[in-house]
Amino acid sequence: MIKTHFFKDKVDSAAAAALLGAQRIQEAIIQHGKANIVVATGASQFEMLDALTALEGIDWSRVTGFHLDEYVGMSETSDASFRRYLKDRFVSKLPELGAFHFVNGDAPDIDAELCRLNALLDQHPIDVTFAGIGENGHLAFNDPPADFETTVAYRIVDLDEKCRLQQFGEGWFSSVDAVPRQAISMTVQRIMASGTVIVTVPDVRKAKAVRDVLEGPVINVVPASILQDHLSCHIFLDSGSASSLSREKPAGV
Repeated sequence: MIKTHFFKDKVDSAAAAALLGAQRIQEAIIQHGKANIVVATGASQFEMLDALTALEGIDWSRVTGFHLDEYVGMSETSDASFRRYLKDRFVSKLPELGAFHFVNGDAPDIDAELCRLNALLDQHPIDVTFAGIGENGHLAFNDPPADFETTVAYRIVDLDEKCRLQQFGEGWFSSVDAVPRQAISMTVQRIMASGTVIVTVPDVRKAKAVRDVLEGPVINVVPASILQDHLSCHIFLDSGSASSLSREKPAGV
């Protein structure tokens, strides 16, 4: 089931998500001597990553990181590159980080890149995945209708129109036509295999997706709804993203 955490604003929501993530990372290090994590990107993760990288007490030298996705053909020098995003907002702030394995979307041999990534993730069971939810309900770049069955770690996926409109609307691209039509994405089942999934979803534009994920059935046209079946999933909302929920919310949210 999904445990829902309500906050008035996205800064407080992100700080709480980061704190829980840090606790789970520390628990993995205590139990296994190391931790493997997946880090999300996008506008929804700005405040969470700021909070996470500012926290003290994590032995980052024992942490190995992965990310959820990258556009096919995307150079890491592009403003829209998720590799660049993560280097700027996460890796560069943690000089003691043990390792971070990037998805090379512009690799000359994409099949070889997929084999490399899949072998790496097979060797690193994920303790904590930080994720968001798309306006179309996607999880990573698994757009509807998502593949709920495949167990391979990463695969090439097609991006639907609503997803591409979101990327343009968030200011990553100069036009919708400039948004790539394919990406390399971690699959739904590999995200579900994570020990803990921490989902940070701010802003009113995500309200319908949040309602569908939390209150609708588990169905592949709302990919993130599958998180209802995860044993340790926490979603952090602000007043905007929680605004369409029919269930009772704390006063003031």
